Amino acid sequence: MTSTRNTLLDATQASILDVGLRRTTLADVARRAGVSRMTVYRQFDDLQTLVAALLTREITALLAEVDAEVAPLATTRERLVAACVRTVERLRDHSLFTRLLDLDPELLMPFVFDRFGSSQRASRDLIAAQLRAGDGSVRDLDVEAAATTIQLICQSFVFSARLVDEGAMKELRHVLESYLGVAALR
Repeated sequence: MTSTRNTLLDATQASILDVGLRRTTLADVARRAGVSRMTVYRQFDDLQTLVAALLTREITALLAEVDAEVAPLATTRERLVAACVRTVERLRDHSLFTRLLDLDPELLMPFVFDRFGSSQRASRDLIAAQLRAGDGSVRDLDVEAAATTIQLICQSFVFSARLVDEGAMKELRHVLESYLGVAALR
C-alpha cells in the first residue's frame, strides 16, 4: 500500500474518531493528511470507498495478527475457536469499529442484511482455509457453508458488542467448539 494511501486512511480514521462519519468529509481528510482534495480523489472515488478501504485495512490487519497468535495451538479446532473468539473480542473493543457502531450504525447495515464486504470475505476465506487444512479435530463438513456459518455467528457477536459480556464470550467459545467437534451432529 502506498504511503499516500496509508496517510489518507490514517486521516480518515482520525476524522471518524474525532467527529464521526457523518461529519467527515473528503476536504477534512485532505486537510488532515496535508494533501489536496484532488490527491484524495485520485486514490478514492468518494468517501464511502475511502471508509470501506479503511475498514478493510483495519480488520484484515487484525485478522492477520490473531492468525499469527493462534498458529502455535495444537489443533485446527483450537486455532479456529481461539481465532474467532479473539477476533470478536478485539473488534468489540476496536476504537474505529465501536465509533461507527455508536454514531453511524446504518453504515454497517448493508453488511448485515445485503452482502459481505471485503473484510467479511477475508474473514470467511481465512476460516475456510483453516477448515481445509484440518487435522481430524474438526468434524466432516461442507467447508464453504461452515465458514459462512461461523462468520455469521461471530459477526452477530461483533454487531451486538454492547450486549456481549464475558459470559456470552464463554458461550461463543462453547458454541464454536460444539459446532466444530468431531462428535457434533450434522
